[in-house]
Amino acid sequence: MEKNQLYYGDNLTVLREHIKDESVDLIYLDPPFNSRQDYNVLFAERDGARSASQIMAFEDTWEWNMDAERAYEEIVERGGRVSDAMRAFRTFLGHSDMMAYLAMMAPRLIELHRVLKETGSIYLHCDPTASHYLKMLMDAVFTPQYFRNEITWKRSHAHSDSKQGRKAYGNVADTLLYYAKGDGYVFNTVFVPYEQAYIDKYYRYRDADGRRYWLDNLTGPGGASKGNPLYEVMGVSRYWRYSKVKMSELIAAGRVVQNKPGNVPQYKRYLDEMPGVPLQNIWADIDPINMMAKERLGYPTQKPEVLLERVIRVSSNDGATVLDPFCGCGTAISVAQRLNRRWIGIDITHLAIGLIKTRLADAFGDSVRETYEVIGEPVDLPGAEKLAEEDKYQFQWWALSLAGARPLEKKKGADQGIDGRLYFHDEAKGGETKQIIFSVKAGHLMATHVRDLRGVIEREKAEIGVLISMELPTKPMKREAAEAGFYQPPGTTDKFPRLQILSIAELLEGKKVDYPHYAADATFKKAPKSRKAAEEQIPLGGGEIEEPF
Repeated sequence: MEKNQLYYGDNLTVLREHIKDESVDLIYLDPPFNSRQDYNVLFAERDGARSASQIMAFEDTWEWNMDAERAYEEIVERGGRVSDAMRAFRTFLGHSDMMAYLAMMAPRLIELHRVLKETGSIYLHCDPTASHYLKMLMDAVFTPQYFRNEITWKRSHAHSDSKQGRKAYGNVADTLLYYAKGDGYVFNTVFVPYEQAYIDKYYRYRDADGRRYWLDNLTGPGGASKGNPLYEVMGVSRYWRYSKVKMSELIAAGRVVQNKPGNVPQYKRYLDEMPGVPLQNIWADIDPINMMAKERLGYPTQKPEVLLERVIRVSSNDGATVLDPFCGCGTAISVAQRLNRRWIGIDITHLAIGLIKTRLADAFGDSVRETYEVIGEPVDLPGAEKLAEEDKYQFQWWALSLAGARPLEKKKGADQGIDGRLYFHDEAKGGETKQIIFSVKAGHLMATHVRDLRGVIEREKAEIGVLISMELPTKPMKREAAEAGFYQPPGTTDKFPRLQILSIAELLEGKKVDYPHYAADATFKKAPKSRKAAEEQIPLGGGEIEEPF
């Protein structure tokens, strides 16, 4: 695989048709949880704040229907552990929505097992709604033998649901189900700082220079039976854990302490020489993305980058391939790119694909586009026509992404001739944010569409309007657009057509909207510029705990 790969499409189809056996080192998936919620994407408003306008990203409600029945039957007919588990679920859950969710997940987990290398690992991120069922399903796919951990991530602080009559403990944690495929899986030990209470209890002594230390045991556990040597140190005979020569070196280095004559000598273990405590399965040191976080993009269920960084550092090495089959806004992809891993991302909406492309460009610069390929998006006019026939909203999202615009929320009869917007600045800092209105036409293009857009520009007081069309405009349409005149930014002599018509063919050839680029546009919330991986050696590095000598 020469380039990283970003796929548009159903992940089950993509996995079966495009991803080879045992080609992936690490899988992270954060699938919809069947929490019966509708998830919307929040865009940046004209002033950079949260927008009241939202667009549906996905609905994570699953219902038992013919598709669920078909998926269930396919798994059952294959036989084996997964078949047994699904039949047991069916007996217990019947034709419930949860059963439909498990029927959706089962074939995908089977495919993920197939593409994972023998040295690979998988992390399934879920919440209490379905975690207990998913663990049983993962046991069936990966076998209980290769269950490694159930990791608890404290994702939020206390809830006040009790005021609304809730009679249960607050849900403040998610679960990551961690499995390996074989015995030789990659695991780079991570250390985190000691808790202050632990430091105060054990490292309570200080040297003259202020270094904290702990007086540790020097005697050899098991005595003679374990081969520990017997000799005298500072007037005390014991079986020691070190040879006489090594002990002399420790004494000379000032690392052996005897508080008073006759006491058993002890080893001076300095706090600043210790790596910390190996990471456990409860992660309470990673905060969720708050409303003011720089990395917040407004995408539903977005996870913090440091969470994915931990997973990727622990369970993969430099150059390894990371797969996220439900990649959403691309957090795993962005972190994999930063940590010099190869990556494969899959999502079923063009909205997500567009957000990921924007996020990567914001974080790594435009040159990042040379490091990956997008597979499944239309690359020519016939492909665009096919997408428009299959799903007009997916076509609109894709077409708008070509122009760098954001989609507009769709309400029946309420779009008022607007399919998308693009915001920009052309004045000094603090100046007014300007807007470009977009209308997308997949069908037959008529002169009335141009006139209608001209009216929308006036009504919305927009600086520029763009009509994206499948068909090429006629001469009368071009004349109508030209009659709209030009937009001239304040204090400049530059002029930009107020009404522009761009065909899909032109966009595919790289033609762009003609508007002022004096400052960065404000259409999407910006992902922060990526820091170099070398600058990020926070408590995520690896290594083994060793004796001091």
